[in-house]
Amino acid sequence: MQIGSRYLGNGQCHFIVWSPLSQQVELHLVSPEDKLIPLEKDDQGYWQTTIAAEPGTLYFYRLNGEVDRPDPASQSQPQGVHGPSEVVDQGKYTWNDGQWQGIPLDDWIIYEMHVGTFTPEGTFDAMISRIPELLELGVNVIEIMPIAQFPGDRNWGYDGVYPYGVQQSYGGVDGLKRLVDACHQQGMAVILDVVYNHMGPEGNYFSQFAPYFTDRYKTPWGSAINYDDAYSDEVRNYFIENVRYWLSDYHLDGLRMDAIHAIYDFGAKHILQEMADAANQIAQETGRKIHLIAESDLNDPRIIRSSEAGGYGIHAQWCDDFHHSLRTILTKESHGYYADYGDLDHLARAYRDSFVYAWTYSPSRKRKHGSSAIDCPTTQFVICSQNHDQVGNRMLGDRLTEVVSFEALKIAAAAVLLSPCIPMLFMGEEYGEEAPFQYFVSHGDPGLVEAVRKGRKEEFAAFHAEGEAPDPQSEDTFQRSKLNWDKRHEGKHKTLWQFYQTLIRMRQQIPALAHKDRDCLEAIVLDNEQVLMLRRWFQDQEVVCLFNVHQKPVELSLSLADGNWKKLLDSSDAIWGGSGSPTAEIVTVQPSQPQTFQLNPESVVVYSK
Repeated sequence: MQIGSRYLGNGQCHFIVWSPLSQQVELHLVSPEDKLIPLEKDDQGYWQTTIAAEPGTLYFYRLNGEVDRPDPASQSQPQGVHGPSEVVDQGKYTWNDGQWQGIPLDDWIIYEMHVGTFTPEGTFDAMISRIPELLELGVNVIEIMPIAQFPGDRNWGYDGVYPYGVQQSYGGVDGLKRLVDACHQQGMAVILDVVYNHMGPEGNYFSQFAPYFTDRYKTPWGSAINYDDAYSDEVRNYFIENVRYWLSDYHLDGLRMDAIHAIYDFGAKHILQEMADAANQIAQETGRKIHLIAESDLNDPRIIRSSEAGGYGIHAQWCDDFHHSLRTILTKESHGYYADYGDLDHLARAYRDSFVYAWTYSPSRKRKHGSSAIDCPTTQFVICSQNHDQVGNRMLGDRLTEVVSFEALKIAAAAVLLSPCIPMLFMGEEYGEEAPFQYFVSHGDPGLVEAVRKGRKEEFAAFHAEGEAPDPQSEDTFQRSKLNWDKRHEGKHKTLWQFYQTLIRMRQQIPALAHKDRDCLEAIVLDNEQVLMLRRWFQDQEVVCLFNVHQKPVELSLSLADGNWKKLLDSSDAIWGGSGSPTAEIVTVQPSQPQTFQLNPESVVVYSK
């Protein structure tokens, strides 16, 4: 059932809100005229009416004749999270993407971005001018961090309290549509990060309407959403309709679902399966390729297995094991959950099996963790070397650029983009952005601001971070996190950008790299843990990638297939800002004759047969 205000045209609008335990609910129109309209209640606890109301009408719902509250399914909050909701005409925008059919999941190259810090203006419209350069890089999907209405005008987005609302400071409803439309016309897909595991604290009036939350479970961010307790049917409807809303009304190509391990549902049909069913139905109706991606730390392949195979049918999921394996090798960090990683064999296992922990003992958890996912295609796993969490949740928000050498940045790029999984870049990494990405909020409640500050300090203590964390409430923290976009034309920044562009083109154009079957991949550790060899093949073409992650040169003897091998890439070549490569351009391998390779410190070399 569609909920919220739905403009029907001809000056008519339907209002419907779920409040099963209320004795009385009235629609309070506050603009353009002040008026109270009683609503009728049905057997499921929905209150509704159809009246004369134009787009732009501002309204509250009055509960039990006592308090006015915004619509839980508000599509627009022009006066902020505590103000009235606004009637929106979703049909007034004229779309120009009628020929758009989407991009196959196997071909996705994702670019994660935050609207407020991606441009100086921090708006949807300002993003449009940068799309051609992302396309030139080779990116074909942008992933937008949450834009559901949140308190104030700056926030990561995970404190949103109106899952149907579009953040006003970013450009609101029409701004988002203009961005998606422009992307589709240029060949770029758009997915949105949505939060279905909790809601933010400020402006959260949901409990006053209905049992949206349950005390059965707790999340790290507040009360768990009620997906399987009493009254949960209509809570599920609220979020399933939210999936439909974003995919239909905004033509989005998919959703990235935040921290689904904190979505608790022990019913026979999981809410994630119902969401996947809804997305698949819209894909069939529109002829567009639509995909849901889950963030999860469970290492549970049921999330992405089909419903026929006993899974939830989500199309892909983030693979933290790959990130953690790669990062700990490059940085030697071992605090917190990084203690579970650090061996080169972990990265080899992530290439081969996706999950490093597949019902194996996890030292940080002190128990077995995960399950095997080798039956799942590699293109159901999204991997990265950086993302908003792994940068922004560091105390200083420092990027990999500030932690490792320039040579190691090139290893990180190659490790991700030469993988058969779906690669994701975090905005700015492609040119080695040096500005931090720090945690920022603009709450209006002083008590809540202090609670956020305290919570951040406690979180950093768990990772043994020293020093003073930036104030998340300060606007300076937000301003420091904006990209220095023009740096991509300068010095090593330009070189790194071109390195990323070259890797993406190799991934798309070389058959052995374009073919992503798990059965056509080998990843092993050579020469006493010094070098990782990634070998990929398709038909008679083969590619070998040699990663020396250590700060010393390595000489190794390697048995390759007979024939001529051509060097496609060497990160230590002068063209890539390196000191010069000792490896040959052409290597001829004789039968049963191992070949000697000399690898520079912190380098990656790619050969093709």
